[in-house]
Amino acid sequence: MADEIINRVAQSKLVTFNLEDYYPNGARVQFDISGWLMEGLILREKEFRNHVAEHDWSQYQGNYIALHCSTDAIIPAWAYMLVSVYLTPFVEKVIIGSLENLETSIYQDIIRNLDVSAYQDAPVIIKGCANKPIPDNAYAMMVAKLHGVAKSIMYGEACSSVPLYKKQKKS
Repeated sequence: MADEIINRVAQSKLVTFNLEDYYPNGARVQFDISGWLMEGLILREKEFRNHVAEHDWSQYQGNYIALHCSTDAIIPAWAYMLVSVYLTPFVEKVIIGSLENLETSIYQDIIRNLDVSAYQDAPVIIKGCANKPIPDNAYAMMVAKLHGVAKSIMYGEACSSVPLYKKQKKS
């Protein structure tokens, strides 16, 4: 009679946390304002305001927007603020920066508002190998959120995890 195979991972108290489960729907769009600058470099206020006012902002409904200028133009802060005023009624979030900055900002909000009380004194594995673009910063933020709450924090999969943190036992 063969010995029964026991799945010790399934029987353990390990809790897997997957950042991908919190990935919000909505297109990520990098919006370049350089096309509204004279020769791509000079911001003329009146013309810029006209471009902003005439643009169909509703096409970005439910999107996440990263505003930027692809040229070496010096853009005053109010220009990005003006574009944000028009975008805000339609979009989920708008930032100034890259798509990577946008994704980090999205996860910053998610993790800040996350209730981690369910992970109190539990061994937690933060799942790696995501199919969605989870920024590296999100993993670091999640470790900070779980630090001191979880009994231990690991990264990867249950079969091949990397230990990161173990709560010190009280003497």
